[in-house]
Amino acid sequence: MSEQDADFSAMLITLFKGVLYKDQNPRYWQVLEDHQARVRDHVAVLGLELMLDEAEGHACLRQRTPAEDEPELPRLVPRRQLTYPVSLLLALLRKKLVEHDAGGGDPRLILSREQIVELIRVFLPASANEAKLVDRVHADINKVVELGFLRRLRGQDNQYEVRRIIKAYIDAQWLAEFDQRLAEYREHAEATTTAGDGQ
Repeated sequence: MSEQDADFSAMLITLFKGVLYKDQNPRYWQVLEDHQARVRDHVAVLGLELMLDEAEGHACLRQRTPAEDEPELPRLVPRRQLTYPVSLLLALLRKKLVEHDAGGGDPRLILSREQIVELIRVFLPASANEAKLVDRVHADINKVVELGFLRRLRGQDNQYEVRRIIKAYIDAQWLAEFDQRLAEYREHAEATTTAGDGQ
């Protein structure tokens, strides 16, 4: 296998494993840009499509919705069932990224663990046990890191970068319905608190 073929294979494997970031892997990013049509053809056979955002510097694969006359293939990219707090946290981070981008300045959005806890606290059921609440939010943060939407800053355990790939998963239409979703989340939190008080 030539070095060029090896680079193509390694880049493709990286995409199959998750997100390819330009800043983390400029070599494979260049290979992707050079062979974009080949990648699209290659993954289409598996019922996938390439989601490439050159401006934001990230790429990933997504299950393609088959046309009406096409047979449905088994899912290669599994759907992730997210818990209520994790999906809420993703929504809040996405909204925060929009606000950050509107302000201009640093393209990277960096948040401390405390800032993330404060972001989500208002939507969670009131808890007499503050430490338990914070531990729960920390577990949700770790899950979002695992999903690839947050990245711990090297050498700073308490600081996180919101990865811009979140924009590909939570689009503008979803964000337009965000206020309604937040109202539902608040009701959920209040209902959970009331149920807890009644026990």
